[in-house]
Amino acid sequence: MYFLAIVCLFAMAATAQQPQSKGQMNAQKLATTLYLIENYYVDTANTDKVTEDAIIAALKELDPHSAYISKKDVEKANEPLVGSFEGIGVTYQLIRDTITVISPTAGGPSEKVGIMAGDQIIKIEGENAFGKKIDNEYVQKRLRGKKGTKVTVSVKRGNDPELLDFEIIRDKIPLNSINAAYMLDNHVGYIKLDRFAQESTQEFKEAFAKLQAQGMESLIFDLRGNTGGYLNTAIELVDQFITEDKLIVFTEGLRSPRQEWRSTKDGLYTTGKLVVLIDEGSASASEILSGAIQDHDRGVVIGRRSFGKGLVQRPFNLPDGAQIRLTTSRYHTPSGRCIQRPYEKGVEDYAKEMTKRLEHGEYFHADSIHFPDSLKFKTNGGRTVYGGGGIMPDLFIPVDTAYNSKLYTNLVRKGALNRFTTDYGLKHRDEIKAQYGDFDSFNKNFVVGQDLLDGLKAAAKEAKVDWDDEQFIRSEKFLLLQIKALIARNVWETQQYYQVMSSADTGIQKALEVLDNEREYKRILKSR
Repeated sequence: MYFLAIVCLFAMAATAQQPQSKGQMNAQKLATTLYLIENYYVDTANTDKVTEDAIIAALKELDPHSAYISKKDVEKANEPLVGSFEGIGVTYQLIRDTITVISPTAGGPSEKVGIMAGDQIIKIEGENAFGKKIDNEYVQKRLRGKKGTKVTVSVKRGNDPELLDFEIIRDKIPLNSINAAYMLDNHVGYIKLDRFAQESTQEFKEAFAKLQAQGMESLIFDLRGNTGGYLNTAIELVDQFITEDKLIVFTEGLRSPRQEWRSTKDGLYTTGKLVVLIDEGSASASEILSGAIQDHDRGVVIGRRSFGKGLVQRPFNLPDGAQIRLTTSRYHTPSGRCIQRPYEKGVEDYAKEMTKRLEHGEYFHADSIHFPDSLKFKTNGGRTVYGGGGIMPDLFIPVDTAYNSKLYTNLVRKGALNRFTTDYGLKHRDEIKAQYGDFDSFNKNFVVGQDLLDGLKAAAKEAKVDWDDEQFIRSEKFLLLQIKALIARNVWETQQYYQVMSSADTGIQKALEVLDNEREYKRILKSR
């Protein structure tokens, strides 16, 4: 009788109101459900969690990219794109449960007080900061903080038994989105963009100017593994490559009218030869840029089919500071191709897409990919391109299996390769710089000898990785180059890692071939 009275109460309240829309009815159903749980459930219920779980479940039914972000995660989710954070300014690694400084940020708060590469942070605010409790969350929680606040760290330097105390005033630390910008030879420049962040356009302009001053005539723009970022940044970067008043991208949705973005003026680099590198990790903004370059026949796209993320999310703030990023429209390239791959079979099936590509042989054979005629589109010059999800490159590059050995995989997976090269780089940094002088000399003359291999074998044994000579021979060339590149990264910067590895990078080598062959470059851009 008691339950019946409650039901009747809600029924009377509903009938007393004016006729409601379907949306209003659904909203009332959700509100009533939460009211009932909060007031009549048999046990204490965490209604905050119930509400969040309900929102997450509802969004999951819509599409793969609509998402709920809790209040505490909103700022963290935006951080990689905003281009900076506030903290002490060090690149670090957790080596044997100890915070080891790889390098202080140039001009940052740590460098200013004398923190050096190789320093081990043993205490933070007098509390021991080593051991099994230490993870990245622990470190960031204690070392990051508002600009102007202070933190005291105690470091162990070299063999000195005494800890050195440093009081560091936190400041704004830039997050660069360009990983590398250098000349591959006397004529070809290379820029690798990690994400489309707030400051990426300015970073690109500075990198471009540097390479141009070094004699750059052709450019390789690497978007492999770039998962996207800000739409405006993608548009600004496309703007650098094409002439004025050309369509860059348009969006459209059921409740979002068509919106177009066009180039505003002639960019920095509208006529020189251009190659854009993409792969299955290139998504969203990367696909907007590579699609526009391809549709306008502006450059050659090389690699493998991109991810296929072409849904536009608009952020909506919730009353408690949380946020819903709701899909409101779809991206289309200038020729009309929809970038988004199908997701009608549900989120779980969608998430298995990369596995399915592997099983179908797409990573190794371009002819394993088939599109119906209905997905054919034409570029400005009349070349055939395909929609249906992702950007198909003009030239296909299969996955490089040269390093695909169980030994190499285990050395990476168990951290042995990274720990060994980090230890070696930190220990021999001054010695390497004194011997070789600069990176160019190191890159030309440094050879991974037997002493380094013996050290890696010892690190493998410590990490419980079985050393197999047959597998080592299979991946020897690549593994030796990786050792050299990782040491270079730890002695200099991330860019030097890419410079060392470029000689074994099949995408870069194919791009160089195309750029060096004028006839082939033009043939690709004029083929139909």
